[in-house]
Amino acid sequence: MTHTVVSSPTKEVVIGFDRPFVIIGERINPTGRKLLAEEMKNGDYSRVEADAVAQVEAGAHMLDVNAGIPLADEPAILADAVKLVQSVTDVPLSIDSSIVEALERGLEVYQGKALVNSVTGEEDRLETVLPLVAKHGAAVVAISNDETGISEDPDVRFDVAKKIVGRAADHGIPAEDVVVDPLVMPIGAMPTAGQQVFRLVRRLREELGVNTTVGASNISFGLPNRLGINSAFLAMAAASGLTSAITNPLEAEIRQAVQAADVLNGVDPDCVNWIKTYRQPSEGGDRERRRTGRRNRG
Repeated sequence: MTHTVVSSPTKEVVIGFDRPFVIIGERINPTGRKLLAEEMKNGDYSRVEADAVAQVEAGAHMLDVNAGIPLADEPAILADAVKLVQSVTDVPLSIDSSIVEALERGLEVYQGKALVNSVTGEEDRLETVLPLVAKHGAAVVAISNDETGISEDPDVRFDVAKKIVGRAADHGIPAEDVVVDPLVMPIGAMPTAGQQVFRLVRRLREELGVNTTVGASNISFGLPNRLGINSAFLAMAAASGLTSAITNPLEAEIRQAVQAADVLNGVDPDCVNWIKTYRQPSEGGDRERRRTGRRNRG
């Protein structure tokens, strides 16, 4: 079994086919959040701290940290955010940027083994990001697009992923440290988007033996009741072999879909996590336990 191991100073998370699905909290991302972007740009990380703590308390196993703010010093902001989040939570982080200098700064201050988000199949990205990943002993998200853009043909996206896995090996990065993002298209614009992801995830697991992740909310872009689509998508993708996702752990429906998928995929032995989360003691059972306790004390 392929195990992608990432860590903080005190906690290790394993992404794998035989492991529970890994939720990577998405909320520390200023894209589309004007107030958060302005605060981070001005050095105010109070909302970052609150989002980090809330996501972990809600059940996130990892957190994605992004500082993509136009006309801002992204490398410095990302490094500050990484240090802050590690000071208030103990989960591993996904360091998320399209700017190599920002990834480098984030990795320099990170404590543990990070997940770098991300590398694409473009030649310049391969030759700048992969050496950085290797240098810091990190794992990396491989996004299956290249110089030609994002192909609508899932077979082309598979070939790009295969290329990245091969090039990573050339830099000493094993396949277990490559987590492939097969790219989720909006289902409202591409009716086959869901089927494409399910097919790609199966191929990536069976043919390349790699773990996978997605930006789950992309599937519902432009549709009403996005949460309903996202929850169903995650459960179906997990059934196809998806092992992690960048998503919102604050949504109860998301957490429930993931935990149900763990039960049905056989990675929640004896349904322990499901029962722990959802079993509510009956009033009658409570009365019986109280009576038994009184008899035992007497």
